[in-house]
Amino acid sequence: MSEFLKGKTAVITGGSRGLGKAMALALAADGVNIALAARDEAAMAEVAKSIEESGAQAACFKTDVTDEASVAQLAEAVLARFGGVDVLVNNAGINIRKNVHEFTLEEWRRVNDTNVTSVFLLCRAFVPVMKGKGYGRIINMTSIMSHISLPGRTAYSTSKAALLGFNKALALELATEGITVVGISPGPFATEMNLPLMNNPELNAKFIASIPVGRWGKVEEIGKLARYICSEDAGFITGTDILIDGGWCAQ
Repeated sequence: MSEFLKGKTAVITGGSRGLGKAMALALAADGVNIALAARDEAAMAEVAKSIEESGAQAACFKTDVTDEASVAQLAEAVLARFGGVDVLVNNAGINIRKNVHEFTLEEWRRVNDTNVTSVFLLCRAFVPVMKGKGYGRIINMTSIMSHISLPGRTAYSTSKAALLGFNKALALELATEGITVVGISPGPFATEMNLPLMNNPELNAKFIASIPVGRWGKVEEIGKLARYICSEDAGFITGTDILIDGGWCAQ
C-alpha cells in the first residue's frame, strides 16, 4: 500500500466494469477511497464490495455523465461523503460503429456527449475542489483511435481525438496547482466488450496475430498504469497521452 496515496479520494466514471473497475481496484489497493459513478447499480455494488474488502472506502453514485444536473448532483454527493477529491478518472465511454452517412444526428451526439462533453462536465464540477492542495490527478481515457482509425469509427475517433486537445489545454491551466492531466490510450484489452471475439477460437487467433506482442492486454496492466500516474513519482508527466497497446500503433 502506498502511504502517499492512502486516504486520498478518486472519482471514477464507468467504474462498474472493464478498465474502470481495474483502475478502481488498483487505486483501492493503495488505500485510495473510491467514488464510483455509473448507471449499473448492481455492478457498481459488486465493485464497491471488492474495494471495501481491500480496506479502502467505496461509495456508489448512479450518474448520467452526459447530463449537467446529474453531474452536479454527483459532485455534491461525493463531497458530502468524502469531503474532497484528489483524483478524477474520466473512463465512461461508448462506441457506435457505422459508416458516416448511416449515422443519425442523435447517435453522433450521443457518442460525443458521452466521450467528450462528459469529461468537460466532470472536470468543471471537480477541478475547483481539487485546487489548492498542491496535488491532483486527472486521467482521461482516450484510445488508440485517438491516433489511428478504422472504417466505421468516425464518431468514436472524433470524440477520442478531441480529448488529446482537451488534455493539453487543461494541463496548462492546472500546471501551477500541481494537478496533472494525462490521457491513457488503451489498445486491445481483454474486457467484457471483447468476449464475443475472444470466445471464437478462429477469430481470436487471427486477431492476436495482428497484435505485435501477440496477446490481449490484461486489465490489471491499465490499473497499474493508473496507479503510477497517480503516484508522487509521476508529477512531471502532464499534458500528454500514454499508449498502452502492445505495439499496435507502431505498425
